[in-house]
Amino acid sequence: MLLLSFPRCARAFTFSLLFVCLLAAGCNRFRHEQHDTVYVSARQMYLHDRVAAVSNRVAEVVNGQQLEVLEHGRRFLKVKTQKNEIGWIEERAVIDAKAFQAFDQLGIQHKEDPVVATGVLRDDIYLHLTPGRDTDRFYLLLMNAKVQLLARASIAKTAPGSGSIHKPKSAEKEKAPVNAAKPAVPATAPETSAQIPGLPDAAPPILEDWWLVRDAAGHAGWLLAGRVDVDVPDEIGTYAEGQRYVGAYVLNTIHDSEAATPSHEVPQYVTVLSPPKAGLPFDFDQVRVFTWSLRHHRYETAFRLHPIQGYLPLRVTQGKDGKAPVFSFQIANGPNVTADAATGITRPATPRTITYEMDDTRLKRIGKDLAPIPTSHLAESQPKNAKPGKKKGR
Repeated sequence: MLLLSFPRCARAFTFSLLFVCLLAAGCNRFRHEQHDTVYVSARQMYLHDRVAAVSNRVAEVVNGQQLEVLEHGRRFLKVKTQKNEIGWIEERAVIDAKAFQAFDQLGIQHKEDPVVATGVLRDDIYLHLTPGRDTDRFYLLLMNAKVQLLARASIAKTAPGSGSIHKPKSAEKEKAPVNAAKPAVPATAPETSAQIPGLPDAAPPILEDWWLVRDAAGHAGWLLAGRVDVDVPDEIGTYAEGQRYVGAYVLNTIHDSEAATPSHEVPQYVTVLSPPKAGLPFDFDQVRVFTWSLRHHRYETAFRLHPIQGYLPLRVTQGKDGKAPVFSFQIANGPNVTADAATGITRPATPRTITYEMDDTRLKRIGKDLAPIPTSHLAESQPKNAKPGKKKGR
């Protein structure tokens, strides 16, 4: 009755104030019920009913699984699975939503990237967000899984013991994600301490190669180049001659009635190879074409270009007549190359595109660029005591 005796404007103000207070209380309660989301980065982990030396397992979670965070503890999180299983998990065994979104964006960014080669994993290995043993890692790929290779990068190898260690029970021999990757050393490196008077000589950094890959599920990430074998047919794999294959691409097929292959069709290949050394400022230094001999029923070398500074991708197309295969690749137009500071991917500053067409077993140079291809030897491949010889006339 007292409230009704108030003027109409006063009653309206009072009701409005009560409504705002109730709405604010509801919003606060709604915000309080919002929980963080994390994702399992370990291969597999168990949720426990409490954080103690003696506890019970309440559920098993696996790599990539989404969890809802109910409570934050010291080095542990209380989480709930999508099956409403609740338990505690170590914080080091998960990544947060921000890191998950970064991996998701990496997959979207490189969804349409051309495949420069395919490879098979030597063992179980994690995909990293950027090159480096101490960078964020998430998706775990299993041994013998096939991946598509997209780009190669070289970075300085992390010193042993740097960063915190993250080793799930079945994890690879890598370190946990804590720091960003160190950028690669560009080919035209700035002045080092060894060149500055008064400072001691500084040893050059040890470089290691990483591949940006894409798995069968479309996930993208970086992995150590030494953990993946480039997919090369066994028939030509024995012709490496101390080099390592970077890629092998089918040019065409030839019919051989005596060949032990389905339909007696034998593929002919163009391959690219490089020295077995990490940190090179190029992707390959040799192009080699293998054709099939109908007389001897074996592969033979029809063309070899070596040594050069070549860069992926190598592209195979068909000529104007639709029959003669054509392949092209890039080389550096001079000594200058650039290295991306974020990834360590090395590219020529002014690239040239070199194109060849195969007619039967003969290769001929075509395209707009018909200028001579410079040769390029690695400095360490030259004998230390070699003396310059006299140039012979041509």
